[in-house]
Amino acid sequence: MADADTDDGILARDAALLAETVRDAGALAFSLFRTELKNWTKGASSPVSEADIAVNDLLEQRLRSATPDYGWLSEESADDQARLGKRLVWIVDPIDGTRSYLAGREDWCVSVALVENASPVLAAVFAPASEEFFFAARGQGTTRNGIAVRAAAGTDLDFSRVAGPKPLVQRLSPSTHEITLHPRIGSLALRLCRVAHGALDAAFAGGNSHDWDLAAANLIVQEADGKMTALSGDAIEYNRRELAHGVLVAAGHDRHARIVEHFRNRPLH
Repeated sequence: MADADTDDGILARDAALLAETVRDAGALAFSLFRTELKNWTKGASSPVSEADIAVNDLLEQRLRSATPDYGWLSEESADDQARLGKRLVWIVDPIDGTRSYLAGREDWCVSVALVENASPVLAAVFAPASEEFFFAARGQGTTRNGIAVRAAAGTDLDFSRVAGPKPLVQRLSPSTHEITLHPRIGSLALRLCRVAHGALDAAFAGGNSHDWDLAAANLIVQEADGKMTALSGDAIEYNRRELAHGVLVAAGHDRHARIVEHFRNRPLH
């Protein structure tokens, strides 16, 4: 392994590469936004469009040509199991929130992380329709459009500032009365990033999210003095053979601890 100084230099190079490439990928996605696009369904119900493929191609060509020794994992690429033997792996969602994208809504983004030994070390999430660029590097904080951001402090739960599947969030409420949640955010990565700049107090991911939905947002929340884990409080590991994850929660540290404790005492099953 390279020494620390060399690693720092490589990480700085990769950070610049990541920021530029994700901006260009977002510009490409935005140029195709609200145009007539071929789209189809993969698997049971996952939409994909020619824009997803075009953005994936741009990201893969730029990132892989600059870092040929790194692994690659993308929602829109065939899974190459060689990634499991790589210390550094790009984890990519070319357009997170494809349903929103195809419907002409603004809640979609390009999401890319660089993962080292199961944990993200660089992250970029770009929502071009709302002109928001989130960036984080391990140990260096999170910025939104170049300005440092932080998760909201405190432990209170204002459900209008909580996003996620309603049946799940309802279990946090001490009351049987109807709760009003924050409006749905179609992109899971963007939903989680809303915690990082304090627009949301907490966000949940229902079961069956995947590495590419989560890795970038995880570091963005973490570097904004927040925490994002499984509902049990366990850390999320990336670039494993199994790519799907269970229920997750993101919030500022103290609020996250309160939510995890709540579900420890009242488990889902």
